[in-house]
Amino acid sequence: MKKTGYSFAVALAATRPGNLFTTHTAVAAGFDRFPPALVEQYLGRYAQEELGLSLREFLALGRQNPDDAGEPFNMAYLAMRGSGAANGVSRLHGQVSRQLFAPLFPRWPVDEVPIGHVTNGVHMPTWDSAAADQIWTEASGKERWQGTSATLEADLRSVSDEKLWAMRNTSREALVEYARESIGRQMAVVAAEPEAIARTKARLDPGILTLGFARRFATYKRPNLLLHDPGRLLRILNHPERPAQLIISGKAHPADHAGQALIQEWMRFIRRTESTARVFFLADYDMLLAERMVQGVDVWINTPRRPWEACGTSGMKVLVNGGINISQLDGWWAEAYTPEVGWALGDMLEHGEDPAWDAAEAEVLYELLEQQVIPEFFSRNEDGIPTAWVARMRESMAGLTPRFSASRTVREYTEQHYLPAASAYRLRAADKGAAARKLVDWQTAAAPRWAALRFGARTVETKGHQHFISAEVFLKDASPDTIRVELYADGVKGSGAVKYEMTRTRQLADRAGGYAYRASVSAARPASDYTARIMAHCDGIATHLEAGWILWQK
Repeated sequence: MKKTGYSFAVALAATRPGNLFTTHTAVAAGFDRFPPALVEQYLGRYAQEELGLSLREFLALGRQNPDDAGEPFNMAYLAMRGSGAANGVSRLHGQVSRQLFAPLFPRWPVDEVPIGHVTNGVHMPTWDSAAADQIWTEASGKERWQGTSATLEADLRSVSDEKLWAMRNTSREALVEYARESIGRQMAVVAAEPEAIARTKARLDPGILTLGFARRFATYKRPNLLLHDPGRLLRILNHPERPAQLIISGKAHPADHAGQALIQEWMRFIRRTESTARVFFLADYDMLLAERMVQGVDVWINTPRRPWEACGTSGMKVLVNGGINISQLDGWWAEAYTPEVGWALGDMLEHGEDPAWDAAEAEVLYELLEQQVIPEFFSRNEDGIPTAWVARMRESMAGLTPRFSASRTVREYTEQHYLPAASAYRLRAADKGAAARKLVDWQTAAAPRWAALRFGARTVETKGHQHFISAEVFLKDASPDTIRVELYADGVKGSGAVKYEMTRTRQLADRAGGYAYRASVSAARPASDYTARIMAHCDGIATHLEAGWILWQK
């Protein structure tokens, strides 16, 4: 605005295509909202004097209903209205986000809410252990994450069982040694007897299956699902022939008392079963501790309530180290999981905070550990190698590590968003924003005309395997070049919706502004499945975001 002297509307139209909004929460409560009075107090003068907007116009940028004086200012809505594209951080999160933002796009099908997805990835060189780095370097070279990663999967598949298992043992031993030192310091702080410290440290065993759970403690993550049946957990960990140990870490938000209570429940369990349970809580969770855990655990456990885990990158960090995931089918794991790479909880449906479902999933988790995970880890060949386990390690490392690396994520953002956004911005901003001025003029002229649009008669003629569907459209003063007419039908059996552009065939002789549109569709579906609709059309716009008008034939 300062550079060109143009209005806020034109400046927004010019800059919007260059902005990408990545939403990170899977619940509406995660959006920051501010009371209108607070916005007025801190931004009212700025809006009026710098942007040339009334307070109502400014608040409308962050509201679903601009006429609701009590509606708070929603920062996510502001981001949507200031961006040329939006995305979630996993495939499932994209679906969830389209539902969350559906109120901003009334009359549009949820699947057409303009939010895509780019699944998160992690920076593998930050999280791999020295032993894992050596394996990957021998297989793919030191610069493996700086290229296209096209050969990484094939490279890793060539690594022998012996090398993979030796790497896993070395990494687990390093974690156990780190955990012993950490627990020793924790116990010394509370003046524990040296003999007690030694006994606790000795219970950490570098040769047994090591389960890991480390993250922010919040109720939706269900960090205490394993405690649903404490006695059963004890029996699992203390199996006389196939023992396992569980290392836990994490913090709760200072204001999250429920999350803090979950930590306290684990601590009570550990104190009560100190001499019998191989469960260890490592305090002062930070990135260094997280690094040690993702490098050393054999199995990473994740138990959120679907679909509240937008992505959940912690499980990605074990991939490069040969760790295997047992996780809820939520976030990234919903698109990564196959039976060859790990284990899954859930039925791909949402069950809310149902205690009965929590109990059922705890039962599944116990059964997986008892019947699949632990037996597979201890089933060894004559060389002492768990061949089925190592095969699963290899599938996870080879197939998932490249897919969920930051290299892939940055490439997708660049190709799908950054380069197109840069190009779109240059076009809008060129010639002092001439295209932006033209767009705002079009929006200003189209808005009052849109209310006058309506449908007339619909006719269907079926010949052979085709329906020929015609619709009358009355535009009054609007030009046919400013609209697009489509036939729309909902998807069936999990398929996506189908859309066919209708062709303008003639102008209705007896009606001003009236036109006939026609399209042919397969007669495999009833003609009644298809509904005609009118959408705004203008070259170069992000249709739903910048021109969300839509009219359906009744």
